[in-house]
Amino acid sequence: MENALWDFLLKNEYKKIKLKLTKTNHLEVKATINGVKGLFILDTGASSSCIGFEDIELFNLNAKASNIKAAGAGATDMFTQTATNNSIKIGRWKNTNITLVLFDLTHVNTALITHNAKPVNGIIGADILKKGRAIIDYNKKYLYLKS
Repeated sequence: MENALWDFLLKNEYKKIKLKLTKTNHLEVKATINGVKGLFILDTGASSSCIGFEDIELFNLNAKASNIKAAGAGATDMFTQTATNNSIKIGRWKNTNITLVLFDLTHVNTALITHNAKPVNGIIGADILKKGRAIIDYNKKYLYLKS
């Protein structure tokens, strides 16, 4: 069955990306933003893909003021900024003109570190997953994104 799924997805121009299950039971994925590699949590419940304030320079982001208030992972009403016109590469899947939400990821990384997991640079959310028509194989730990 799994090979039939992969054959079908391959024929339909999907790219196969390996995911890692963390000690906190999150799916982790490596991605490249504006040519810089980073570590991200895959979060289908996050409406927007995000990067922490501390990594604005690392990923060459052009941060602008935002009136979006972020909420999630036990925190609400958090100040945000946005960065537009970014490129992203996840495995062999690529996309440009990505808008990222920038906010304080300290609470997320503190929780990860407390549970002996690696800190992350950000979150890959539903916006990017929708653009790539994502299919997630939780059993085999693969993300499939359509070119």
